[in-house]
Formats: sequence, C-alpha cells, structure tokens
Amino acid sequence: MVIASELREGMIIRVEGQTYKVLEVEAKAGAAKIGGVVKTRLINVRGGRMWEPHFRPQERLQDLELERHVLEFLFAQDDTCTLMYPDTYEQVEIPTALLGPGERFLEPGMQLPVEFFENGPIGVVFPEVAEVRVGETAPPVHSQQDGAWKEATLENGLAIRVPLFIAPGEIVRVEVKTGRYLERVRAERKRSA
Repeated sequence: MVIASELREGMIIRVEGQTYKVLEVEAKAGAAKIGGVVKTRLINVRGGRMWEPHFRPQERLQDLELERHVLEFLFAQDDTCTLMYPDTYEQVEIPTALLGPGERFLEPGMQLPVEFFENGPIGVVFPEVAEVRVGETAPPVHSQQDGAWKEATLENGLAIRVPLFIAPGEIVRVEVKTGRYLERVRAERKRSA
C-alpha cells in the first residue's frame, strides 16, 4: 500500500478494481480546515483511457510491482510497434497508444526498457533527451537576437522551433516528452560519441 502523497510518475496502482499507470502527480497543500489534495493523471493499462482523479494526501492506494525487460525496437505498423527480446528473438507487439510522445523518436535497433504487468507490456521507458538530425529549415542566420526562433522539421517528421543559427543537417538535442529544442550537438561531441 502507498499513500496518495507518495505517488510518483511511472508507478502502477489499483483503484476500484482497475489498474492504472501514474502519468502525472501534483500535490496541493491545504489551508486551515481545508485539507490538501493530490491531483493525478492516470492511464488505464488495459483500455488506455485517461482519468484525472484527486485523492486526499493520506488516502491509501494499492501499488503494484512491474517487471522491466530491455527490448529492441524493430518496426511500427498501423497502431502497433513490434519489439524483440535480443537474447531469444521473441517478438512483442505494443499498441502505439502506450508509447506516448516518445513514439516519434523510435529508430530500428533502438534498445529500450519495456514495462510489463501480469505478463503484458504496459509501457516503454524513453530517455529524457534524444539527438535528431534537422531535415528542413530556413538557412542559418547569425544575428545578435537571443530570443529569435524559426520552424524546423526533423528527420523523424517532428516540427519544432529552433534558434536562427541552426542549419539543415545539424543534429539537435530534443526533450522527448515535450518535443522542445534543448541545444545543438557540437562537432566535438559527435566525434566522441
């Protein structure tokens, strides 16, 4: 059992007989006689439906154990992604709805931890940051404007905003969860990687 104020992103809990993965947690402190509240955003691991319940901070919830296995991404087709156990070559299909925003950054051969609950896959753990090549953007402009941005399309098809000095073909670091530009990958970094 876990109390609501101890919930963390990625945990699996059972509420009213249904199993949910915690996507977001926000605790709000109460004032005087009004108790605090724990706002959550959950996804049903079986049906994929979102739910945003609020809990009292001391409310007890049943937390469940997950298994994690590192699998290799093979390909995506229609609404599923196929991954493989590298040691046994056994393949597992995962609905793309369970992947969230990280789906845009999948590349064949990529090794990712996959979370399993009751022998079924319920999620994929993506790195926080991905390096992606810029496919299309306007020619670079070197100006003194610090806050100026332009549109760019990455090789994975994601459209983001980048600083004016970024050129087509450069590699940029992008936050996987939000798709936000973080920085340009410098030439020295590329050689050492």
